[in-house]
Amino acid sequence: MFQIFFIYYFFFTEAYTINMKIQEIIVVEGKDDTTAIKRAINADTIETNGSAVNEATIEKVRRAQKTRGVIIFTDPDFPGEKIRKTIAEAVPGCKHAFLTKEAAMGKAGESLGVEHASPEAIQEALKDAQLMHETYIEEITPEDLLTAGLIGGEGAKERRIMLGKLLKIGYTNGKQLHKRLMMFQIGKQEFAEALRVVSQEEPNE
Repeated sequence: MFQIFFIYYFFFTEAYTINMKIQEIIVVEGKDDTTAIKRAINADTIETNGSAVNEATIEKVRRAQKTRGVIIFTDPDFPGEKIRKTIAEAVPGCKHAFLTKEAAMGKAGESLGVEHASPEAIQEALKDAQLMHETYIEEITPEDLLTAGLIGGEGAKERRIMLGKLLKIGYTNGKQLHKRLMMFQIGKQEFAEALRVVSQEEPNE
């Protein structure tokens, strides 16, 4: 667990959270993301400056992981997932934080990014940061995903969106979901409980 310290000032009987300190260094994509992070919390960042992560950036992340730990917090889109995968493969042991596409949507609805997220959404995502495991144990099979209506068929994408939000593992396409569940070691009971919630939230026809 990363260390979080809350400092409260009280004014006219209301409490204001003015500082949320995170021990780990947060990997983001650019300066605007860093600005959004610093509006929400007191933290240090490493910026990748695009999806083509160079060796110098990888070395910074390696050093940060050894000394303070790292949380990868990229945009919920294809380039963001590419950066996440590149860094996770090069630097084992990083934690991962995810935003939903809804939370990361710009006001005009034309772009997705950490930079657009509210301070509250950023705080929640970082609080839920998880560790991906290098040794995978398959508890949920592709057949389980097919039976649950998460792969193929009408409504599968919407179910995956809800499932990713509930399990705090981010959105995945059908091919990625099986591996993501193993990487986060989601067990059958946790998976079944999340599916029940997904089923309850689906609109009745």
